[in-house]
Amino acid sequence: MRRSVIIYVFLFIFLTSLIGGSVFSTYKFFIEEGPLTTRKEIFIEKGMSLRQIASFLKKEGVIESPAIFTFGVRAQNKSGAMKAGEYSIPARASAKMVMDILTGGQTYIRRVMIPEGLTSAQIVNLLGKADGLIGKISEVPKNGTLLPETYYYSSGDTRQSIIVRMQNAMNRTLEELWGQRSSDIPFKNIEEAVTLASIVEKETSISAERKHIASVFLNRLEKGMRLQSDPTVIYAVTNGNLPLNRKLYIKDLRIQHPYNTYVIYGLPPGPIANPGRESIEAVLNPIKSKDIYFVADGTGGHVFAKTYDEHIENVKKWREILRNKTAREKASQRKKVQIIPELPDLPDTYQNIEQTNEIK
Repeated sequence: MRRSVIIYVFLFIFLTSLIGGSVFSTYKFFIEEGPLTTRKEIFIEKGMSLRQIASFLKKEGVIESPAIFTFGVRAQNKSGAMKAGEYSIPARASAKMVMDILTGGQTYIRRVMIPEGLTSAQIVNLLGKADGLIGKISEVPKNGTLLPETYYYSSGDTRQSIIVRMQNAMNRTLEELWGQRSSDIPFKNIEEAVTLASIVEKETSISAERKHIASVFLNRLEKGMRLQSDPTVIYAVTNGNLPLNRKLYIKDLRIQHPYNTYVIYGLPPGPIANPGRESIEAVLNPIKSKDIYFVADGTGGHVFAKTYDEHIENVKKWREILRNKTAREKASQRKKVQIIPELPDLPDTYQNIEQTNEIK
């Protein structure tokens, strides 16, 4: 092996003489800035020879000279250390730096961010568009079985493998949090908790509110009241195919559907989306409150009430805020689903919860 290194050193020197420079100037050419002006991702296929890699790097604009790169790699006895995979090459990377990256095996890591509150069908669609993933997903998982997070992967990983990782992550999370649940929550099983967590997830994107909203729904369940959650109506109207892309109407609240919590009592049959960890924690360890109503406060959050009279006043304030919105504010809210309650026409009570049409 030592003899081969010596041979390539002499070849390196020979190449130097061919291009009319010294060994020092040739090595300088090997370590000087490369031609890339911006960071670039490249993919080295399995089985490529050093010459093929050098030619590919030249074609991609990563190096100036395949010959210098080839002899430089061989002179350092690293031709057999090249690893297949996807790599991120920084701007102005020298030929030597490229060699170090390809022999170091630190492949470029991609990521896909799964927002909280997506349905499983939406997640499958998102993964279908993710660059670098291959293959199809065998079937759409049930809502509530996938944990929204940021998942890292390499080019060539399968979409099904990401689904499995999301399912495993949800199972681990549920096992952990179920063991830490409050002793007085009414859930018969973890599936019921995930169902309510999915509703909480769709009701607010504000972390500080989740436990309070969870307490409102739990108080309603305890009193035998309907949950009356707008997101469940949207789910019922679209049969789970979100988004709705229009306002909710009063007639929507009366649609006969097992997921419409303005019609049914108790929890719907299952989750309406995939909740994140915070929403699951919220329903398993809610704050203690006597509130049974909440309505948008005009700032993106909600105001809570213990009595129906308080709630009516809060609704009036919310309606006043809506009436006073400027044209610019109205334009920014075009993608929002809003219901302005007609209080005398509704059974029990009405929450008038602002539900974002864009999935959180």
